[in-house]
Amino acid sequence: MAEAASTSPQTSNFWRDARHMAGENKLTLTAALILLMFIVISLLAPWIIPYDPLAVDTSAALKAPSLAHLFGTDALGRDIFSRVAIATRLDIGMAIGAVVLSFVIGTATGAVAGYFAGWADAIIGRIMDTIMAFPLFVLAMGIVAALGNSVENIVLATAIINLPFYSRFARSEVNVRRDMTFVEAARMGGNRSFRLLAVHIVPNILPTMMVQGSLNLGWAILNAAGLSFIGLGVRPPTPEWGIMVSEGASYIFSGEWWTFTFPGAALVITVFCFNLIGDGLRDIIDPRRRT
Repeated sequence: MAEAASTSPQTSNFWRDARHMAGENKLTLTAALILLMFIVISLLAPWIIPYDPLAVDTSAALKAPSLAHLFGTDALGRDIFSRVAIATRLDIGMAIGAVVLSFVIGTATGAVAGYFAGWADAIIGRIMDTIMAFPLFVLAMGIVAALGNSVENIVLATAIINLPFYSRFARSEVNVRRDMTFVEAARMGGNRSFRLLAVHIVPNILPTMMVQGSLNLGWAILNAAGLSFIGLGVRPPTPEWGIMVSEGASYIFSGEWWTFTFPGAALVITVFCFNLIGDGLRDIIDPRRRT
């Protein structure tokens, strides 16, 4: 009971600040609710979609939105609403996978570089400089083209181009904290370097790293959709927002606006919500914004 009581104030303070910021910032709260709706759709999509997203029906090709097809149909008669719903799971899943991978590896390498400095900092720093020397989307294109355009390779490519952001941020944060009083006290208590990093330093930088991660989620979705749009992402006929926008773009001038509008709107709204939530998390963590 005493241990639970000792840890509860910090948790309760975080949720109190979160509730306060949500009440003050209605836009962030709205974004969180919309994103929650997208996540629920992605989880329940196989059970709530009215049609098979891969089923071809040429007799119903390019039908406008109606009660039968809420978002209309594409050039092959496939239901766009069903395809957008199924694509939600794929796009958000790829973004989360890429960000988690780059977050873990980038934080670990940046923490080692910031704490030990010297040769470790030089080697890790040059690797990150090499990655950032390329235009990041072009580098992602090259990785996927070399390894093959599968979901796993798209996640890997997106994670690689995101690594420098986390590694450099973690390096700077750890470099500031490594000589602080609480670290010196832990060091004098007999803690070794890696334990100091894992238990005392890295947990202190995670909140600000999480803000960067939430902002990167939107960018990771854009990257995956962009690769699919140019033909280097997920292969058709798999439902994916970038593919659907690319396929619908050829009908812009012929008037079938629904073929690209609805998947494009899902993409824009999701990225916008992730960015707003990242700003909200920053407000919660930054003590100057809580006053």
